Amino acid sequence: MAEFRTRPYQVDEQTRRALGRVAVFMGGDSAEREVSLKSGNAVTAALLAAGVDAYAVDVRGCLLKAVENPDFDRVFIALHGRGGEDGTLQAILSQAGIPYTGSDMLASALAMDKLRTKYVFAGCGLPTPAFRSMTSESELSSIVGDLKMPLSVKPSREGSSIGVRKVRDRDELLAAYREASRLDPLVLVEEWIEGPEFTVSVLQGQALPVIGLSTDHDFYDYDAKYLANDTRYRIPCGLEVWQETLIQNLALEAFRVVDGRSWGRVDIMQDHEGRFWLLEVNTVPGMTDHSLVPMAAAAAGIGMSELVTRILLDTITEGPEPGGNADA
Repeated sequence: MAEFRTRPYQVDEQTRRALGRVAVFMGGDSAEREVSLKSGNAVTAALLAAGVDAYAVDVRGCLLKAVENPDFDRVFIALHGRGGEDGTLQAILSQAGIPYTGSDMLASALAMDKLRTKYVFAGCGLPTPAFRSMTSESELSSIVGDLKMPLSVKPSREGSSIGVRKVRDRDELLAAYREASRLDPLVLVEEWIEGPEFTVSVLQGQALPVIGLSTDHDFYDYDAKYLANDTRYRIPCGLEVWQETLIQNLALEAFRVVDGRSWGRVDIMQDHEGRFWLLEVNTVPGMTDHSLVPMAAAAAGIGMSELVTRILLDTITEGPEPGGNADA
């Protein structure tokens, strides 16, 4: 992957005052706690480097307690998974009147539920692999009859590819369902798309440069995302210009139909016939040193401090438009 030069970024005094004190919510109690801590620490460091008055908050237990007596003016949400990414925190902050980054309760809850996101994609005529929901072992025969192997089995409401398995036969499907259902009683089963994987980051209504992904694993799983050092990232992504534009527009439409706001990421597969298929939308993507949104932003010349500050500025909806200064 090429090295990208990004601009130094500092907020001006007007912006600093307008943003006030910023709490970066991170950690939590979900299966993605460790990743969230890494994301939150990276976001906090980048905001501080930009001159924003920010501090980290490890949110554990009852989320209501985090907003009972707030000593902050707004929240940067870096909580991944249940509680932070599924609309729960968004609803609490909205009710408390505290501005927060990213999508609102509806979009967050919808995008976190992979099955219902696919219902929306299908209902809007957007390409997504054939799928079924699975809530009991008794559905196994009908699913095997309806879908073509290999299949992907996913807990519907987990992130970071936790609990996801590729299955090639009936016995593997049963084992994968039992594993996934321990994480979520609602399991998504969809046809596996063989071919290259791409991800498109969305920032303030624009699609950032597409990243092509490849790994020696069966797919871009948790280990490949956060732990492995041999995952390959392609920027440029290897597609023709018209193809990259096509999937950028597809990602923007996918983000729009779930009512995403401000920033996010959309994952897409390409089959061997060249067709593109939507997998899912992420409304609170990772912001670690292995994460894709900062990587895509860097390819567009946007450094981490500028990226997180721009996301944070979207929480200001009234008054004069604040600004930062970027020195080339």
